[in-house]
Amino acid sequence: MRAAPLIGVTTSVTVDEYPERAYVNTAYLAAVQQAGGIPVLLPPQLDARSRAALWERLDGLLLTGGGDVHPDRFGEARHPAVSLVSEARDALEIDLTAQALASGLPLLAICRGVQVLNVALGGSLYQDITSEPGSTIVHTQTEPRDRPTHLVKVMGEGTRLGAIAGVAELPVNSFHHQALKRLGRGLRDVAWAPDGIVEGVELPEAKGFVVGVQWHPEELVGHDAAARNLFEALVAAAAAR
Repeated sequence: MRAAPLIGVTTSVTVDEYPERAYVNTAYLAAVQQAGGIPVLLPPQLDARSRAALWERLDGLLLTGGGDVHPDRFGEARHPAVSLVSEARDALEIDLTAQALASGLPLLAICRGVQVLNVALGGSLYQDITSEPGSTIVHTQTEPRDRPTHLVKVMGEGTRLGAIAGVAELPVNSFHHQALKRLGRGLRDVAWAPDGIVEGVELPEAKGFVVGVQWHPEELVGHDAAARNLFEALVAAAAAR
């Protein structure tokens, strides 16, 4: 019997606080395990030797939510609303993304993670949605994390995300003030909020599974089949390597 696949899970890191901490919301860990995978934490504090040793063992990669990507990464001046920037985390996750894409390691990117994926492929971000492009939708909800607050339309025909979701429209939660602007090389936008903000992408020409969503499906797996399907698709792709 094949062992359960190991899924690397990136972590947040405290910024300008002592003592420094690496941490992750446990909902990610529960969602990976519920789907049959084994989560392995990948904090920015890992040195090169530790990273290399873990990478050899990983079967999949999950890029998680968190603070903002430094706008230097996509050639823009920093907006006043940008916060919780960790250059160490940016460097680690962009490097891990490049390695995953080069090797065909299955990759699921969530919230900040889909922004990291976009930037790693040469794309850019709206640094603050309320400033640009503007929206009538609240993308930083105050309702509980497991409560959907707006709809997302998903392109069904011929898309991986559409096949995973199984529906043309999804209720999602929303905890982001940034969003994808110029799409990175090869990325295809396949889901959108009613205001046009890109909510889902995939990489059709990738060697393996590459999907990114702007919402937080890890918080919805208890009552949402599409959310469970996302994690099950990642774990299945990892197990099939």
